[in-house]
Amino acid sequence: MNSTIGVLAVQGDVREHVRMLDGLGVRATTVRRTAELDACDGLVIPGGESTTMAKLARTFDLFEPIRHRLKEGMPAFGTCAGMIMLADRIEDGTADQETLGGLDITVRRNAFGRQVDSFEGDLVFAGFDDPVHAIFIRAPWVEAIGPGVEALARVERGEAAGRIVAVRQGSLMATSFHPEVGGDSRVHRLFVDLVSEAK
Repeated sequence: MNSTIGVLAVQGDVREHVRMLDGLGVRATTVRRTAELDACDGLVIPGGESTTMAKLARTFDLFEPIRHRLKEGMPAFGTCAGMIMLADRIEDGTADQETLGGLDITVRRNAFGRQVDSFEGDLVFAGFDDPVHAIFIRAPWVEAIGPGVEALARVERGEAAGRIVAVRQGSLMATSFHPEVGGDSRVHRLFVDLVSEAK
């Protein structure tokens, strides 16, 4: 695999994503400048705080270049706040909140509650034989998906049962949870395969 996958490095779980991609034998690089973005075949947008990430992406002059690359078909994978960044529509966002867009989904920000409401659990994930152990930290969920979007995983228990927490639309993918935490690399492998298919 000779693809280069960037990790947007303005905030969030940057090192954890780079480590996961390195473990899969992928050339991983941090992205803080447009020249670094230009060298990437795909981009991971990590968890963090979505409004801050958008503002920092603007500060680093990355917001419009990323948006342009997404429109051109660059594969991207957003986790937690990254899912919000890739969503076309947000519920409970701030008045001036911007997204990169690309995923025909409506996301509810902080849907599972505050930091103290963080939790973990096993999810059935489309295409995987065994469940994925998912860690949710101030996570969003998907309120609605467009016709071209595939729901990859849903919460199975509790008050949030049935809520969509992983999606794919073409070469874009997003999860509400943090697959970079822990040793299960299957979700990242799925994204690496998307990048390979897009080349």
